[in-house]
Amino acid sequence: LSRSTFSLRDRDCSSEGTGVLNYTQTAEYNGQTVALKSSQLSGVQLNMTDLVELKAMREFLHANVNPFIGACIDPPNICCLFQYGTKGSLQDVLENDDIKLEWTFKVTILKDIALGMKYLHSSVLKSHGRLKSSNCIIDNRWTVKVTDYGVSAFFRQEGVTNIKTMEDFKDLLWTSPEILRSDNNFPRNGTSASDVYSYGIIMHETFYRNGPFPVAGKTPRDIIKAIHGGNSCKPETYQSEVIKPEMLDLMELCWADDWRKRPDFAGIIKLIKENNAEASVSIIDSMINMLETYANNLEDLVEERTVSLNEEKEKTDRLLYRMLPKSVADRLKRGEFVVPEAYEAVTVFFSDIVGFTTIAAQITPLDVVDFLNEIYTLFDDIISKYDVYKVETIGDSYMVVSGLPERNGNAHSGEIANMSLAILGQLKQFKLKAIPEQKVMVRIGLHTGPVCAGVVGLIMPRYCLFGDTVNTASRMESNGEGGKIHITAMTRNALLNLGGHEITDRGNVFIKGKGHMDTYWLVNKTETSLQSLQSETKV
Repeated sequence: LSRSTFSLRDRDCSSEGTGVLNYTQTAEYNGQTVALKSSQLSGVQLNMTDLVELKAMREFLHANVNPFIGACIDPPNICCLFQYGTKGSLQDVLENDDIKLEWTFKVTILKDIALGMKYLHSSVLKSHGRLKSSNCIIDNRWTVKVTDYGVSAFFRQEGVTNIKTMEDFKDLLWTSPEILRSDNNFPRNGTSASDVYSYGIIMHETFYRNGPFPVAGKTPRDIIKAIHGGNSCKPETYQSEVIKPEMLDLMELCWADDWRKRPDFAGIIKLIKENNAEASVSIIDSMINMLETYANNLEDLVEERTVSLNEEKEKTDRLLYRMLPKSVADRLKRGEFVVPEAYEAVTVFFSDIVGFTTIAAQITPLDVVDFLNEIYTLFDDIISKYDVYKVETIGDSYMVVSGLPERNGNAHSGEIANMSLAILGQLKQFKLKAIPEQKVMVRIGLHTGPVCAGVVGLIMPRYCLFGDTVNTASRMESNGEGGKIHITAMTRNALLNLGGHEITDRGNVFIKGKGHMDTYWLVNKTETSLQSLQSETKV
């Protein structure tokens, strides 16, 4: 191939659908994506053997042998092109925990590789020489194909003594002992027996999915150095209910130290079929079964991820509903604009801690935060039992409303009144951790009337109330007394209409900004409702 007949991609491409850890450099050739194997050599001289091999490789035709596209010998773009595997390599699949491989799937994979290797061994190449899981690619029909065979002239063959990087040592984990110990004198394409050894390592990878050649406490460098030094070293194996003993025996036979004891691929295929009925299924049926298995794995994965997504969504929703009314939050989530709304009658609650400045001066800032958090957590627990909405807390002020955003008829004054009485009841038992002897009291003010409510702001939006009703309720609180509930005539009338509450006159009081007003104290529930109130205020 001339350099002008193909073009490199701007970046390396990962394979589709496998969540791969490895990446394959790709190029465009005749309108199709191809896998590109770059050479580090500065020049290539092809002899007659190389030309014969390359010509034969172009004519290879087998379902389990990846087609060879061509090669470029023009410096500095010396490379080989093979067909691109859309599902990645076998190594990619084995390292992807999201893809589950049943026994039938594993046997089909190993049978595909053995069939491809048998074809190569009967070809002019006689052997592969670089067989490993990353050189077994998977196409879009989930058929495994052997690739990166031949083209020995395009790559520098280094002996073990010349290798320094850990990645290069890792690449040798599939290499047979006799090849490692021969240093630079091994055959150009390895040997058929060395391919069988590599196949045995791939079998171990496929069975256990623990990576190539796992040996506890040893790095790839330690393993290769040990084998090169004449020691016998094998991957760690263990019995499993899923793995058939006959297949383990075949695996150990493939990586025998004596190459003469290793079977050929014709014998391997025969043993696989004899011990696995699923291996006798036609390649089309195997492909369908693999696709069904893959689809089922995807369904399980999608279901699992959907459950996790729903759990996270519920957590987010719970947090959002604590910050905004549910109906308002749902509208914002749908991208709808929240139109300000007028409410004819609601009851607004304001409270303030008596002597908060004095208490805060006696304790540390951290204790102040703990104090407010403790008392307002108590309030939050109480208001959760009533049909009310907490608007905000500012410092030691606490604001609650009933009757919005969901209207509740005339019940809003009763809900706020009962909640206020419950808060006073709980505070009688409250002890400040930093100053246990300090008695904590609050002033409470209530007012009933119309308001307007809406969402203010885009960043950290807040649901706010506006209108004279809010100001009047605040004035009731600031002009009240510790441990008492100060209410207006509007709230008094609303409670009397509901019935069941004890109210006393406070008299005519001057309220800043409002002038003189007749105000009242909410004292308690009447005897008929007292038992209900006591049960509500119990912790």
